[in-house]
Amino acid sequence: MNAALDPLQRRLGHRFQRPELLTRALTHRSYGADHNERLEFLGDAVLSLAVSSLLYERYAGSDEGDLTRVRAHLVREDSLHRLALGLGLPDVMRMSEGEARGGGAQRPSILADAVEALLGAAYIDAGYDAALAIVRRLLGDTIATAASTGDFAKDAKTALQEWLQARRIPVPSYRIVATRGQAHAQTFEVECAVPALDVAELGEGRSRRTAEQEAARRLLDRLTAERGSRT
Repeated sequence: MNAALDPLQRRLGHRFQRPELLTRALTHRSYGADHNERLEFLGDAVLSLAVSSLLYERYAGSDEGDLTRVRAHLVREDSLHRLALGLGLPDVMRMSEGEARGGGAQRPSILADAVEALLGAAYIDAGYDAALAIVRRLLGDTIATAASTGDFAKDAKTALQEWLQARRIPVPSYRIVATRGQAHAQTFEVECAVPALDVAELGEGRSRRTAEQEAARRLLDRLTAERGSRT
């Protein structure tokens, strides 16, 4: 295996017995047919189960709604993007020259997908316990402090609506601005707008719901910064 991937394996805490799986997990579809989308599909499910298991284990007194909200926070695109940067994935991703010139190695959606693909690859390579150990290594500290840092807060759309209603401002509107990619791997761009305040923000995600949540989060952050704390 390329020695350049040794630091990544150390960060993951897992050395692949089948190195081709690691290589494939880092391969964008623009590079060739042996790309990471199937591994990403599998890894998405592995990540959801692993995070659910860790939250269930750590927060015995929390109800389903709280656990669901914090899981959504941990597995959303921007959270996975931050993990990808910490793992150094931009330096080891394989993609076409055109995609690389267009900034693909820094694109949050590509890097988030690669994190999920790595988990899918680890699952095939060594089973669920190995994948769970990686998730625990990457997210264990965050999960342990989730309650104290506010990650059990309401989802962004609910929080934004309540913030506006408390100020007697009409609720926001959402619209799809653009969709990119093929049908099985689309990225949605959604605008969240509050016409009464003449403000709007954009969000991206691999589903319309994810994009709406990201747009709402950005708009709420902007409003709270400009107009005062959330109620």
